[in-house]
Amino acid sequence: MAMAVLRREGRRFAPLIAPRPIAAVRSPFHQEEAPFGVRYISTQVVRERMKSIKNIQKITKAMKMVAASKLRGIVTRTEKSRGLWQPFTALLGDSPSVDVKKNVIVTISSDKGLCGGINSTSVKTSKAVYKLTSGPDKETKYVVLGDKAKAQLIRDSKKDIVLSITEFQKNPLNYTQVSAIADDILKNVEYDALRIVLNIFQNSVAFLPTMATVLSPEIVEKEAEAGGKLGYLDSYEIEGGETKGEILQNLTEFQFSCVMFNAVLENACSEQGARMSAMDSSSRNAGEMLDRLTLTYNRTRQAAITTELIEIISGASALTG
Repeated sequence: MAMAVLRREGRRFAPLIAPRPIAAVRSPFHQEEAPFGVRYISTQVVRERMKSIKNIQKITKAMKMVAASKLRGIVTRTEKSRGLWQPFTALLGDSPSVDVKKNVIVTISSDKGLCGGINSTSVKTSKAVYKLTSGPDKETKYVVLGDKAKAQLIRDSKKDIVLSITEFQKNPLNYTQVSAIADDILKNVEYDALRIVLNIFQNSVAFLPTMATVLSPEIVEKEAEAGGKLGYLDSYEIEGGETKGEILQNLTEFQFSCVMFNAVLENACSEQGARMSAMDSSSRNAGEMLDRLTLTYNRTRQAAITTELIEIISGASALTG
């Protein structure tokens, strides 16, 4: 008899103590509010978000290791390449302030992203040089190396780009490859001064935006006759059948290829160092997000357990009362 009464009372209170179905809710990271009556977010949403961030963290850590490996291989070659252009700087000088009519800005960047602000820095430096060298009686053009600088300069300076070269870093860089690029530039542009914009590698977390200047043979002769400071060229005697103009032509072409070789390697070192730093920061940020999501997941799970316990206790109290 008592059991029959208990079953009857239980059926009467069943609609009151039965757990209400919880509607599916969106991630807490959306700005939308949860539906009315939902006490906590879905733990499945948080678990999926944690899983995706863990995968991203694995990728960024792997990219950091790859960049570190590439950096070690390029640094030695970059240090050796500095011995190529430094003698030319002593011989022919480096005159960034020389005033000429035809300027060509050679902007060196990378083909890939995820390397911090190295490419944006090259573009900003190139635009600043463009403003300084442009004028009513002057002509300034761009030669762009790398897809990232091309994508930025083509937005507002498309008409000033005379040559663009991309995907030249697919294979390991060597002097033969870079000298062919330099020869292609010299054949396709007319210039009085070539201004190479690059990033000099300092360490894995720092690089220095720099500009190197290579003058045409005619400008070198004019500057030498005008008493300009062009290094120690006039202190040497020229022997043989070649004239001074022919020797200057050969020297400036060889100087440009050497400067380009060093500039491409310096920029490649700076790119890998910046990528290492960017991937390290991304890995740390992913770790911090995982910590916050873990805390959110634990709070959500505890809230669900607490809610179920309260409902069970309330139902039991209703049955006994």
